[in-house]
Amino acid sequence: MTDQHKQAPAVVLLSGGLDSMVTAGIAREQGFALNALTIDYNQRHRRELESAKQIAGELGTDRHVVLPLDLRAFGGSALTADIDVPKDGVGEDIPVTYVPARNLVFLSLTLAWAEAIGARDIFIGVNALDYSGYPDCRPEFIQGFADLARLATKAGAQGGEFTIHAPLQYLGKAEIVSEAYRIGLDPAVSWSCYDPMPDGTACGQCDSCRLRLEGFSKAGREDPLSYA
Repeated sequence: MTDQHKQAPAVVLLSGGLDSMVTAGIAREQGFALNALTIDYNQRHRRELESAKQIAGELGTDRHVVLPLDLRAFGGSALTADIDVPKDGVGEDIPVTYVPARNLVFLSLTLAWAEAIGARDIFIGVNALDYSGYPDCRPEFIQGFADLARLATKAGAQGGEFTIHAPLQYLGKAEIVSEAYRIGLDPAVSWSCYDPMPDGTACGQCDSCRLRLEGFSKAGREDPLSYA
């Protein structure tokens, strides 16, 4: 492949979950050369890190960086502190599984790497189901971060623009499941559960498990993950 036909680089925030896997698949489908960033924030559900590594390999990423950032030093979330993960259904309030400013912190790191390698496209897998619970999944946050990226970087100061792609932003879980199969991805590789069981199965009761299972059901598919 000649230089003039090289794929444009993009940095994808890859957690190992279904949403980030589909987002990375869409970025690849759109012709980008993938650079995947996974943040090891010492989360309770560390199983997703294994999924991120497998997804990165199957998608043929140019590079996969697993960056350690121990957010347990801050706490403040059921994912980073000794707080029980709720199992009583999805509510309307911001849940205790919210990690303070997580997407802001993660996107900032993604932006730093993108600028370092000359990438101007960043992909993140936020989606409609998270709006009511997580403030850093809202469209106005994504737009605000795009504005911030321009103001905060050398590339932006020199007239460059960063595009924050959120291709799942207006999709529900069932549509995301359908997208996974359309692109040819294997959902069994991804991981969603916040509170994995000692035997390695998903709990089936946390918010993330409930939303995932509902999405597969509405899409007319069987979730290939094993549940307790």
